Amino acid sequence: MSQDKRDLTTGPVRGRLWQLGGPMVLGIAAVMAVPLADSYFLGQLGTEPLAAISYTFPVVLTLTSLAIGIGAGTSSVVSRAIGNGDDERAKRVSTDAMALAILLVVILSTIGYFTISPLFSLLGASGEVLEMIVAYMQIWYLTLPVLSIMMVANNLLRSNGDARTASTLMIGIALINAALNPVFIFGWNFIPAGGIEGAAWASFVARMFAGVLGMWAVAYRDRLLTLSFPSVAEVWESWKDVGKVAVPAGIGNAVNPFGITIVTAILAAYGDDVVAGFGVATRIESFVCIPMLALSAAIGPVAGQNYGASECERVRKAHVLSYQFSAVWSLAMAVLLWFTGPWLATLFSDEQSVIDTITTYLQIVPITLAGYGVAVVAAGGLNSIGKPVYGLGVYLIRTAALYVPLAWFASTMFEPWGVFAAIAVANVIGGVAIVWWSLKTLPGSADEIPEGARQTANQAV
Repeated sequence: MSQDKRDLTTGPVRGRLWQLGGPMVLGIAAVMAVPLADSYFLGQLGTEPLAAISYTFPVVLTLTSLAIGIGAGTSSVVSRAIGNGDDERAKRVSTDAMALAILLVVILSTIGYFTISPLFSLLGASGEVLEMIVAYMQIWYLTLPVLSIMMVANNLLRSNGDARTASTLMIGIALINAALNPVFIFGWNFIPAGGIEGAAWASFVARMFAGVLGMWAVAYRDRLLTLSFPSVAEVWESWKDVGKVAVPAGIGNAVNPFGITIVTAILAAYGDDVVAGFGVATRIESFVCIPMLALSAAIGPVAGQNYGASECERVRKAHVLSYQFSAVWSLAMAVLLWFTGPWLATLFSDEQSVIDTITTYLQIVPITLAGYGVAVVAAGGLNSIGKPVYGLGVYLIRTAALYVPLAWFASTMFEPWGVFAAIAVANVIGGVAIVWWSLKTLPGSADEIPEGARQTANQAV
């Protein structure tokens, strides 16, 4: 990719969002297809494996949020450094952030490995379902360090304006995972049927492949890492800068899946069939949200580079365009899922109670998904310009203040449909509040120049 295409501070803002968001649609779609494929294949084995994988989904998302947060912190600092013309600083931060991600995730994996059973018991899993969860998560924790490497590498590539390679890696991991899923789950030739453990091993192989290629791309091809040995002070400075964004961003990214975890525990009172249906529905929902997630991935480098170059009007315009798209996309998908929801539900289960739960969710919630879309876009943009506390606030508004409390309140009075209606209300109120608050928070003119860029401008004069 030519250098001018990696410079996101010029050209139409809409075009720059498409340049990064377009390839990421394919990449995120491929990654989102993996949980759907897991649900499809495991659903053929019965309700218990489907319920087990549904219990793991929000917990897995919560744990990967640490790596996502470090990636967001790295992307924020690196994209602003690139926009400000400081390539050496960008390389130093990239290298130190990769080391930090590996260190922290290894510690997290170790703790998680020994707390699987008590954690999921607390969430309501028991009996055969809990045994399946333990078998799956023991393998999954082995892949978490490799997954974190891939996530940070992916953020580095996008910070440098290269979404195509990042998307290719994501597609690659999904294709390998999808190809291995039926082999490892049902068995083939000399490979024994692994059931839910087979799904975990398929993910393990795919992530190892993508992790190696991701490191090759950032370290060898693009030279985004440095081999120079830093001083302790330099490493600490990098970790501190990344951490200022990574900690709030990591917590923020964990808020939504943690909220889903709590709602899953709330729905466990209705039975495993409702948990299974909710797990499938939220996977379909995640797939529908792909273009909005792609925008949240695209707006970070666009806003970061432009903020570093003092192009604050372009930062604001990128957010407004993204919010408008989220509203239109949500409406279109709501219409589609209203008619196709019952059919989609039958692809994942033969049990009528599970099908009814999936269908009910898809007829109530999707029309309000713009609220979720503006939340992830606003958080991504605010993180990229060095305002991660505001980004965390976005998630707290939607999930902690609205999503979980309203779902719990509804569960005390209604059947599952009432919980789903509460989720829809949380999306609407949260979305409106976040749009208003984020537009008041964002820099609005070229007079609001970042400190680093202001110093560069003064030197040029």
